[in-house]
Amino acid sequence: MNKNDGFTLIELMVVLIIIAIIAAIAIPSYQSYARRALAAQMQQEMQRISVLLERHKARNFSYKGFDLSTQGVVAPRTYSFDLKDAATTTTAAKGSGNGKLLSATDASGRSWVLYGITSDAQNYNFLMTSTGLRCKNKTAANVVSTGCGTGEEPW
Repeated sequence: MNKNDGFTLIELMVVLIIIAIIAAIAIPSYQSYARRALAAQMQQEMQRISVLLERHKARNFSYKGFDLSTQGVVAPRTYSFDLKDAATTTTAAKGSGNGKLLSATDASGRSWVLYGITSDAQNYNFLMTSTGLRCKNKTAANVVSTGCGTGEEPW
C-alpha cells in the first residue's frame, strides 16, 4: 500500500483563500485605526499648543513673539502645523501663504489661527483658533481661518 504524506493542492488553495479573506478584512481595518490614532495625536498636540499660547499670553499680555519651533512640539507623521496671527490671515485656504507668524515683528499678537494639515487625503485636516473654534475636514481646501466649510465636523 502506498502512503503519501503531505497536503493536496485543493487543501492548500482553501487555506490560501481563507488567508486572503482575513487579510482583505484586517488590512483596511488597521489602516482606519492608524488614521484615527494619528488624528487623535494631532488633536492632542494642537490642544497642547493652545495651552502654550495661553501661557505665553499670560506672561507677555500678547501672543506676539510666540515661536512654535522653540516649544518642542512635534507633529505626528503625515501632519504639519501652521500657526498664524489671526489679524493678518485672510479667509483663503490654508497653504496659500497668507498670514504672518506670531513671531513676526509686525504681527498684532491679539489672536491666532492654528492649522493641522495632513498629507494623507483620507485623514482629517484640523483648525483651531484663539476664539474657541475647533473643526476638522477631510478636504484641506475647505479649512480656512473662519471655519472648515462644507463637510466640516466639530472636535
